[in-house]
Amino acid sequence: MPEPTGLIFARLLDGGGARPLDAAGVARWRAADGPLWVHLDRNAPGVRAWLERDAGIDPEVVDALLEEQTRPRIMPHGGGLMVNLRGVNLNPGADPEDMVSARMWIDAERVITLRGPRLLAGDDVAAELDAGRGPTTPGGLLAALAETLVTRMRPVLGGIEDELDAREEALSDDSVPDPSAAGISAERRRIIALRRYLAPQRDAMVELCAVEADWLGAAPRRSLRETTNHVTRYVEDLDAARERGSVMHEEVTERLSIRMNRIMYVLSLVATIFLPLSFLTGLLGINVGGIPGTDVAWAFLAVCVALALLLALELLLFRRWHWLE
Repeated sequence: MPEPTGLIFARLLDGGGARPLDAAGVARWRAADGPLWVHLDRNAPGVRAWLERDAGIDPEVVDALLEEQTRPRIMPHGGGLMVNLRGVNLNPGADPEDMVSARMWIDAERVITLRGPRLLAGDDVAAELDAGRGPTTPGGLLAALAETLVTRMRPVLGGIEDELDAREEALSDDSVPDPSAAGISAERRRIIALRRYLAPQRDAMVELCAVEADWLGAAPRRSLRETTNHVTRYVEDLDAARERGSVMHEEVTERLSIRMNRIMYVLSLVATIFLPLSFLTGLLGINVGGIPGTDVAWAFLAVCVALALLLALELLLFRRWHWLE
């Protein structure tokens, strides 16, 4: 087999550990040597040609492995299996919810994985193999990759739970000013983005557990079922977090609405109180003849007393009508 294009690393499984191979070592590999794992950069030129011509993978499967926009899914083909899964993007400067795809072709003799942005789950499994603690079969490697993808999601999902807990605590603390709805909306968007891929991943994992393939093995199947349970729980946690976010958003919106209504109510009361006073002072301030009291020394005092009595009467009526409660 010719040397692969876009090779990131390759490992020859040897019973729990692995032997690193370069491009020439991959080209010399034969099935009798043991299970092979080839990890490729899908964006490298010539990858499609190597997959179709040299690796012997059906063009329909290659199209699914190299398409730009993917959803988690599986596609049995011949004696092998195409698997597309997703993992959180933990690369520096990236948003975790901007999930990256892990594309795999697995058969009884080899595992070919492809990635665009760096996929840390693949590095984790390679490190386990190099330390002599990794899987021994292609089925075991598939299970290990799926488990590592899901395990790396746990801190991100835990961070969302912690953020929601902090915001709920702030809402319940009367000494904290009313929080902004913008932060809660941002968390809800993160939750929706994660669930967008985790829900199909759960369905793909359920389908993967039911695949009929002799090379998969009993132990990897058990591991895949356990990983499926974790993904299912994560989806349920995201659903619960989304509901919590909705409730908090509604509560913040309601608080802001009540606060705004209270402000408008106070302004309306002030305007109502001063409306008749302003009317009288405006009426007496018109610059025409006939204004009473212009030649009386105590007229200004009388007007002030009358305005004070009018103000007192208004407050008395407002209290009786329960407008000041």
